[in-house]
Amino acid sequence: MAVLSFIGTASIIGGGVYAYTQRDAIADNVRERITEELAKALPDMIVGAVGGMGMGEDLAPELPAAPAADTPVAIPVLPF
Repeated sequence: MAVLSFIGTASIIGGGVYAYTQRDAIADNVRERITEELAKALPDMIVGAVGGMGMGEDLAPELPAAPAADTPVAIPVLPF
């Protein structure tokens, strides 16, 4: 039983020492993978954000026609 406990404790300590000594390499590996995934995903996200292949043409609503010069304009009245 004591041998199993020693092996378990030694493996935990060994894993911690390995992670501590290799932390720069591990961080670089993670940074590289994140950069690759973002490089793949960003073009699709940008195109989706601006409205597809029309590049945003379908996002802007139609502007209303300007009223004719002789059309009276209603002035809003305050309720009190």
